[in-house]
Amino acid sequence: MAVRESSNAQKTRAAAADVVNWGQHQTQAALDLQKAIVESCEHASRLWINRMQSEISLWSDLASKLSSTKSFPEALEAYTKCLSQRMQMAADDGRKLVEEAQQITQKFAQSVGNGRPGLTT
Repeated sequence: MAVRESSNAQKTRAAAADVVNWGQHQTQAALDLQKAIVESCEHASRLWINRMQSEISLWSDLASKLSSTKSFPEALEAYTKCLSQRMQMAADDGRKLVEEAQQITQKFAQSVGNGRPGLTT
């Protein structure tokens, strides 16, 4: 009977250790996910700050060009070039936004999948 109780106690301790290890693993996975998301957000923030500076530069250059033009065709050409650049910037913005969303999604999927059966990392 004492051997049986000892065996049950060992099983209980082993089960408790498994739960603690699982909890520690999940906590580390959550911290890793949070760190990855913060890093991604910081990177995206730097990119968007640079992008806003480009936008300011674009419109400032247009204002300078318009103030120095001497004819309507010159002004129209400057405005057309500026609009073309702005449209290209908008297309780049969309591409970057999709890339950033994909990166965050991948980091999330990798973090959630770490150590879980049936999921790949």
